[in-house]
Amino acid sequence: MAAGRERAARLLRQLQRAACRCPSHGHTYSQVPEQAALGNTDYAFEMAISNIRYGEGVTKEIGMDLQNLGARRVCLMTDRNLSQLPPVKAVLNSLAKYGINFQMYDKVRVEPTDQSFLDAIAFAKKGEFDAYVAVGGGSVIDTCKAANLYASSPMSDFLDYVNAPIGKGKPVTAPLKPLIAVPTTAGTGSETTGVAIFDFKKLKVKTGIASRAIKPILGIIDPLHALSMPERIVANSGFDVLCHALESYTALPYKMRSPCPSNPISRPAYQGSNPISDVWALHALRIVAKYLKRAIRNPEDREARASMHLASAFAGIGFGNAGVHLCHGMSYPISGLVKTYKPKDYNVDHSLVPHGLSVVLTSPAVFAFTAQVLPERHLEAAGILGADIRTARIKDAGFILADTLRKFLFDLNVDDGLAAIGYSKADIPELVKGTLPQERVTKLSPRPQTEEDLSALFEASMKLY
Repeated sequence: MAAGRERAARLLRQLQRAACRCPSHGHTYSQVPEQAALGNTDYAFEMAISNIRYGEGVTKEIGMDLQNLGARRVCLMTDRNLSQLPPVKAVLNSLAKYGINFQMYDKVRVEPTDQSFLDAIAFAKKGEFDAYVAVGGGSVIDTCKAANLYASSPMSDFLDYVNAPIGKGKPVTAPLKPLIAVPTTAGTGSETTGVAIFDFKKLKVKTGIASRAIKPILGIIDPLHALSMPERIVANSGFDVLCHALESYTALPYKMRSPCPSNPISRPAYQGSNPISDVWALHALRIVAKYLKRAIRNPEDREARASMHLASAFAGIGFGNAGVHLCHGMSYPISGLVKTYKPKDYNVDHSLVPHGLSVVLTSPAVFAFTAQVLPERHLEAAGILGADIRTARIKDAGFILADTLRKFLFDLNVDDGLAAIGYSKADIPELVKGTLPQERVTKLSPRPQTEEDLSALFEASMKLY
């Protein structure tokens, strides 16, 4: 009897030793030692985008969307010009049809500031909304993102979520209310991204908030809204799409970005070029090459304007995860230090350099500079934009792309460099000073830059032609 029990115990011990020890089947699991990290660069990227709905007249569905969300108190954000135009009227008709209770905030500032953000935030906190709708360009959508964020995290200081080193750059952990974005311009791609940009008046520089948590839950892309855009707004919006695509495709590869986050919540929204963003960036660039000039020159060209509306979202998916670099980093002080420039077709009561214009004016100089790294990508981009690269030398990639961009801009009557919008060489130190805090984007440049490099890039951008 005892011998039988001993044999049974021995058999059980053998079975236990032979048993599968993987987490799925074993009763115990001990952590496998991690391999030592090679350096401190990241090893992963992740994609985060909003749901997108596209189609002529699709705005009429927004009332149903809010009804489906169970929204009882909705904040509708726009600007004063748009509040009288067809896109907002289409949204209002849908809200009325489906009995949606809402309050409208129409004080959004074109090229928002920290103060205009704070004004919208105060409205959102007071309203205690359970959903948001943004109807407009990037200024409106970004303002609505900020209002939703700080109303959902009412005890937070404004600088808590602003990008470092200007703000604290804290991760967003508070649950936000659903936000639906209805873009009326074909440029920012803000309906797809977790980024909100504003002009920080104290420092005379643009900065922003970047977190996947603030992206809209839905972007409603209705090409009918693109038909009412004036020529220069179409152009400047399109230049933003162009640079989003070019910068995200030529950005530092994600495996070269540092530091590697210790927790995935700290992985930045802008992660460097990656295989998925590359697809969207190149697709957007091809659409820009084919349709932007047509969209600018002929407001009745529905195909061109609808295509650019989609290209904006495509580029947004690309740069919203890969990031942008020097054109955008240098554009923020160009916009922030504006003197007296007022662009054609913008009905505003203050001086401003439209975002897309501030970005594209430095693009020839920037890509001539960055092409020393990843020259193949720069040459490929030049080919997409119309350059004959069949016999081109790879070492000439930057010059070829720069010349291609200059010709593109000249054909579209773009201001002849920074001097044409009010800047001179005397302004370069302040422009460089305003670029230095933009590390969130400048560090994604494939080629590191010194203050002397930035000075040279601004000087080269004073005159384009």
